Amino acid sequence: MSATAAPDTGPGATLMDDLGFDSAVLGRGLPPEVEALIAAAGLVRQDRAQAEPLLLKARALAPSHPATLIALYRFHFYGHRLREAREVARESLGIARAALLPADHPDPVAADLPPISDEQARFDAAVRFYLFTLKGFAYLNLRLGDIDVGRAALQELRRLDPQDRVGGAVLAVVLARVELGQAADADDSEEDDDSRARSQGRLPHRGWGNA
Repeated sequence: MSATAAPDTGPGATLMDDLGFDSAVLGRGLPPEVEALIAAAGLVRQDRAQAEPLLLKARALAPSHPATLIALYRFHFYGHRLREAREVARESLGIARAALLPADHPDPVAADLPPISDEQARFDAAVRFYLFTLKGFAYLNLRLGDIDVGRAALQELRRLDPQDRVGGAVLAVVLARVELGQAADADDSEEDDDSRARSQGRLPHRGWGNA
């Protein structure tokens, strides 16, 4: 997983620097103009020709703010544009990773993240943003047939979240299906796979040990 985050020089940069990444993940520090663009895109989300330019403009104004990344990711994901969603997830991982490492780290992309505590995985907004993004990135790679990348992302998720606080263990079922040549249906989602696995008794309890 490699990603580079463009420096945020838009109107949200100073606010986000002042508040910190944790606060930004919770939606704070978003300039009213950017918030209005995201809201307007939501009203016309079924029309890609109208919605996408609004979201791209929002992203250009606040390129490193989690809200613009989340909005663009959801727009592509629920529009079944999985490759585009994966690219947003890739960029989000780079931005989140940089936020979780010391500010003076020379290479936040290549660095291993420090160990994450179970409390952080449960309650720390920035950490949970990274873990959920990693989960989505793994899932999208599996769906798109990039099994090695998806497997590596799952291994990293398991290392960082061994108690499965973000529900990543269910993707082990997706990985097993893909490795057996049973591609997921076009309308599948992470939640669909979770529900199906539980109904079939494959995940009686949440956690990596039961996947």
